[in-house]
Amino acid sequence: MSAPAAPSVSPNRVQTLIEVFAAFLKLGLTSFGGPVAHLGFFRTEFVGRRAWLDEKSYADLVALCQFLPGPASSQVGMAIGMQRAGLSGAIAAWIGFTAPSAIALIAFAYGVAALGPALDHGVLHGLKLATVAVVAQAVWSMAKNLCPDAPRATIAVLAAMVLLVWPGSAIQLAVIALAGLIGWRLLPGSDGGTSGNETFPVSRRVAVAAWIVFFGLLLLLPVAAQTTAQTAVQMFDSFYRTGSLVFGGGHVVLPLLQAAVVPRGWVSNDAFLAGYGAAQAVPGPLFTFAAYLGAAMQVEPSGWVGGLLCLVAVFLPSFLLVVGALPFWHRLRGSPGVRSALTGINAAVVGLLLAALYDPVWTSAIGSARDVGLALGAVLLLAVWRVSPWIVVLVAAVVGATLG
Repeated sequence: MSAPAAPSVSPNRVQTLIEVFAAFLKLGLTSFGGPVAHLGFFRTEFVGRRAWLDEKSYADLVALCQFLPGPASSQVGMAIGMQRAGLSGAIAAWIGFTAPSAIALIAFAYGVAALGPALDHGVLHGLKLATVAVVAQAVWSMAKNLCPDAPRATIAVLAAMVLLVWPGSAIQLAVIALAGLIGWRLLPGSDGGTSGNETFPVSRRVAVAAWIVFFGLLLLLPVAAQTTAQTAVQMFDSFYRTGSLVFGGGHVVLPLLQAAVVPRGWVSNDAFLAGYGAAQAVPGPLFTFAAYLGAAMQVEPSGWVGGLLCLVAVFLPSFLLVVGALPFWHRLRGSPGVRSALTGINAAVVGLLLAALYDPVWTSAIGSARDVGLALGAVLLLAVWRVSPWIVVLVAAVVGATLG
């Protein structure tokens, strides 16, 4: 008797997954410029060129992912992949968009470990100066968009003051929560807009399961991290919580990750800032900085295993939130209270980044008048001449190596 035939995978489904992966891999290799630029690339590719979804549907996805914590551009990519090929399409889109920068940053971590002090005195110092300019520009740009009036500017400044006086990850989360409460009670929400008619192959049952997993891990991982001596569990917990609670994405991840890894001695502050500078020079999402940190760990697991562990941990909440939110987004988006809370949270994350601009970015990079001058030159290139961040980072590294 012959054995039963193995179940076959539809050739059309495989072809669609390959198509999704290839499209996002191209973007992962070429999308420089940060989250806003990424969203522009996505629109050109998937609305204009491929017509996978229309303008309304794309605008609705962007609005959803701006509302959720995590990296907005990566979440939009996951949602587009999900719309095209289900849950496996979301995973294919994430791998394609994320892998190029993650691989580059893990390789950079190996380079930092191999070259050691010789790299630290030159190239790493230049990268830290570039980080000052990049974060300063991010603070200014976010403040103009998210704190355009006195109440929101006040929330941002008060948040920065609190975090500078009482630094720490617990205080950061408390500030974000308080800002959300203030926004819910006192601030007007942004316009909810209109929604597209695109449907997604995600049932409400799957969405509820995603929410259960999301909150289950958020509650249970800290318990597991405290009751076990396994560093891998503690690392996964720290990066998962960071990915779960970062509103604003992009540069806002800097202070939370710094608070998670530097005080514990997992990564030195110099190596942390150097990697953050290097992250500006690669395409794709800035959250792949987690791969560098995992690879640069001074505890085990480190190397590519640590890089992969931290990368998955920081992005897993984004995947679960997108899956969980899509079926309920129309009702959630129409809630004035939710939009008002988000307004307060967005103002607080500007303060969070402002505090990080001083400590650790400024305090670790600026040690002389020459450093101030070089950082101002980088700001000039970024803000006035609109030079791409990756070019500014490379220039800063070369200048740092020369002067070092």
